[in-house]
Amino acid sequence: MNLTETFQFLESRGKATLNPSFKIYQEDHELILKLLAYFTNNLQACQKYAISQRKGLMLSGPVGCGKTSLMRLFNTLLLPQYKYQVKPCRDISFEFNRDGYSMIHKYSTNSYSRGQHKIYCFDDLGTENHLKFYGVECNVMAEILLSRYDQFTLHGLQTHITTNLTSMDIEEQYGKRVRSRMREMFNLLAFDVESRDKRI
Repeated sequence: MNLTETFQFLESRGKATLNPSFKIYQEDHELILKLLAYFTNNLQACQKYAISQRKGLMLSGPVGCGKTSLMRLFNTLLLPQYKYQVKPCRDISFEFNRDGYSMIHKYSTNSYSRGQHKIYCFDDLGTENHLKFYGVECNVMAEILLSRYDQFTLHGLQTHITTNLTSMDIEEQYGKRVRSRMREMFNLLAFDVESRDKRI
C-alpha cells in the first residue's frame, strides 16, 4: 500500500468509525506518518522521527485541529492488547468530585495488575477543574500522572495524552515535577501552531 492509498484508507476508516465527515488533511500528513510509525511499531521510521516505542504519546496542537479524532482513529486499528481507553480529563475531575481519592488509584496504580496494562489516553489535558473532596483541593491529573510515572518506570505502563497546552502551560498548571516526568514518559508529536480549526 503506497502513501496515497494509506491516507485514503485512514480517511475511509475515519468516516466509517468516527464521523461521516471525517477528513485527512494534506497539512497533517507528516504528523500522521509519525503516528503510523509509532502504532505500527515501524522501528526504522521511529528511528527516523526520534520516536521511542517505550514511551507513550503526547499529541499537542490548537483547539479543533483533530488531536482526539486521530487518537480515536488509530485506536480502532490496534490489536486488543494495545488498545487504550480515551478518557476526557474533565470527566476524570468530575469522578474525583464524586468518588474521591480512590479514583486516582483507578487510573494509576490499579492500571497494572499481574502483568496486564491498562492504557489510557487522557484527552484534553488542561481542561479539567481542580475540585475539592470534603474541602480538600486536589490537582487530580497531576496526581494521576505522577502515579502513572511510577508505574511507567517500574513496569513500562504507557500513557497517551492530547492537549493544547504548551510546555510552559504544563509547568504552570501541574508543576515542574510533573513536567519533568512527562518528558521521560512521552514522545511529543505536535500539530503546527497555525493548524486550522477543523470543526468549522
